Amino acid sequence: MEDRIAPAPLRPVRGAARCAVAALVLAGAAWAARALWQIRLATAGMPASGPPDQGEGKHRPLTALEDGYHIVTTLGSAATVLCAITFLIWLSRAQDNARALSGQSPRYARPWLYAGWIVPVANLWVPRGVVADIHRASAPGERLPHAVNWWWGLWLAGMLSGTGLMYAVSTDDVIERAYQKVYPLLAADAAVVAAAVAGVFVVRALTAAQRRRGVDSLRA
Repeated sequence: MEDRIAPAPLRPVRGAARCAVAALVLAGAAWAARALWQIRLATAGMPASGPPDQGEGKHRPLTALEDGYHIVTTLGSAATVLCAITFLIWLSRAQDNARALSGQSPRYARPWLYAGWIVPVANLWVPRGVVADIHRASAPGERLPHAVNWWWGLWLAGMLSGTGLMYAVSTDDVIERAYQKVYPLLAADAAVVAAAVAGVFVVRALTAAQRRRGVDSLRA
């Protein structure tokens, strides 16, 4: 039996939702640019001097195209961090509203809102569970939006690809992969971009559900 909690005021989330959507779009665009640059690298072909990382701690000077990819990757990483911050801010406010609307404690306590993304094994389902619980409390009796499952499945595909979301892979290693086998990289990038797009629909769906329950600040 779930614990009842004292009613709490609803928190405005319109601004947080808009920032999360904008950051998701920005992150998706950044990863799309990364994919396009990988195509450019694959098309150009590896230089006669070999990959940037020559082994045994030796690195050759980067070409202009490789140097550009480092810049694109750095900007993409910054966009991803910004996206994570804004998404978590929105998620935190949405969870507070879900608690106030249902009068019940969430299945996943507040620390899991953040730790659920990084704790091994748990990060395979906890974030989706947090989102599903928010929707259940905000729109009782309604089916979970399909966007949630699409978002989570695509996120896992990108996270487990081994190209930067979960595993520490140097940019020079990714450049070498682009020269040799670009298609797995492009597939991983496509999953991340698609997850960002699905994430936009998730934010909009949960925000709309809370608006229908009287969160006055969520006017479009």
